[in-house]
Parts: sequence; C-alpha cells; structure tokens
Amino acid sequence: MSPEKQTVRVDGRDLALSNLHKELYSDFTKGEVIDYYAKIAPVLLPHLRDRPATRKRYPDGVDGGTFFEKNAPAHTPGWVRTATIPTPGSSRGRDKLDYVVIDDLATLVWCANLAALELHVPQWRVGPRGRLHAPDLMVFDLDPGAPANILDARKVAVLLRDLLDADGLTSYPKTSGKKGLHLYVPVEETDRTSEYAKRAAQRLAADHPDLVVAKMQRDLRKGKIFVDWSQNNPAKTTVAPYSLRATERPEVSTPVTWDELEAAKSAADLAFGPAEVLARVERDGDLLEPLLTEHRPLP
Repeated sequence: MSPEKQTVRVDGRDLALSNLHKELYSDFTKGEVIDYYAKIAPVLLPHLRDRPATRKRYPDGVDGGTFFEKNAPAHTPGWVRTATIPTPGSSRGRDKLDYVVIDDLATLVWCANLAALELHVPQWRVGPRGRLHAPDLMVFDLDPGAPANILDARKVAVLLRDLLDADGLTSYPKTSGKKGLHLYVPVEETDRTSEYAKRAAQRLAADHPDLVVAKMQRDLRKGKIFVDWSQNNPAKTTVAPYSLRATERPEVSTPVTWDELEAAKSAADLAFGPAEVLARVERDGDLLEPLLTEHRPLP
C-alpha cells in the first residue's frame, strides 16, 4: 500500500486513511491533524457526544476552498451514527438533514480523514431515538471589533462572569482559537437560554457602552467587544472545545482558567497550538468538565 494510504483499525473499525503527507496547514500535515484528534479524543468526545456536528472541511488545506457540511455524505459508513434533524429554511431547500453525531473515536478519525478541521456543535443534544432535547448549555461569543483584541475581550469576559455569578450561574471560558473568547454556562435543560443570553448581553452593553455592544450591526463594533448571544438559537452552532481552527498555523479552541485569562499580558499568551493543548490536558485534565455535570437552573 502507498505510504500516502494506510488502513488502521480503530475501536474495531477498519478505516482507510489517505493523503497523510498533504499539508493542510503550513508545516502541519493531514496525518498530524488525524494524530491530534486521536490523542485529544478522551477530552473532546464528551463535548461532541449526542450533539449533531457541522463539519467545516478543508480538502485542499486552509489556503484552499472550504465548505460547511451538515448532511452525512453518501459514502458515510453504516456504523457512523446519524440523526435526522428538522432544518426549516435550509439553503438546500430540505426540511430535514441527516447529521453525523461524533460519539466515538472511529467517527472522529473518519471525520479528520475527510479534512474536517473544524467541528461545530449546538448547545442541545439528540437522544438515541432521535428525540431533541432542550439546550443544556448557554454560550456567549465575545468577538473583538478591530482595533480591540482578545485582551479587551478578556475584560468583557470578567464583567460577564460577574453578572452571571450574581444570577447564580457559573461560567467557564475558552479561546475561540482565533481572535475572541467563548463563555459557557451549563444549565438545566430549558428553552429560555436564547432569551436570557440576549437580556444579559443587553444589560452588559447598557452598563459598559464604551466597551460592549450587543446589537448585530457590524458598523457598531469598531473598537468594542460584540457579545454575541445569538449562538443560543437552536439552529446555530459553536466550535467545539479542543477543535482545531482554520488559521494560518494550527490553533485550537482551548479551555483556559480564569486566573490565566486575567494574567495574560498579550494576545500570544492566549494562543495555543495542538502540542501545547495536549500538554495542557496531560497536566490539567479537561478544564471544561463541569459543562458535562454541573447544570444549574436559569433564574
């Protein structure tokens, strides 16, 4: 068999891997992408499990074309779990799509072999019989408008943390893997996350108008942090913890502690590559494990 192709056995499944030496990033090959996802799987999979995945694929690398893939492709192996989800208003004119659900290592490696560099999931789960659950996560995407940067987003994250804490909610930060931050709040299943998140963002913008904007208009964001509450809409997704991002060099959407977030002196202090993330997990475990267990009611 060609060195560019090999068959591996993963959890009892035979997977044909191809183009392993192809550079998907500068100096980072498809084989290295697959290796990263296989190694990070113990902490990544719990955040993907039971959540229908939107995969952002880069078959020609980050400098080539890309596309979001929601529907399972025709060549999807029969052992890959799929969930048929209503998608009203789909751009393809379909009212339902068959999503891939990345529940296990074999499915994760299969996705990585398809150059699905980015893995995006919603804040809700789908049960084994296709039942759609209400959201059990709430997320805020803190997006800096230039010349603001991730350190400015950090200031807003702290303000938002304190606002949520006053409402009896605990929040957990991660980097977006690009220029911003994500703040997660584990909640008991409820349909009110979008409503609450919008109101919280508006409260923060009213209290700190020189720093925060909660409206969607892009022309309002210059030099401020847009607190995007809209990713709590059931139709939207957020990049998963530990997912790679399609940056020039491989970066990862990385959980961080509040202490290291507040101690950061530069944007570089909050940028992490695959090797750094694996070392962090080896040292600290999954900093976002509370998202899986510590669900509190919304006020």
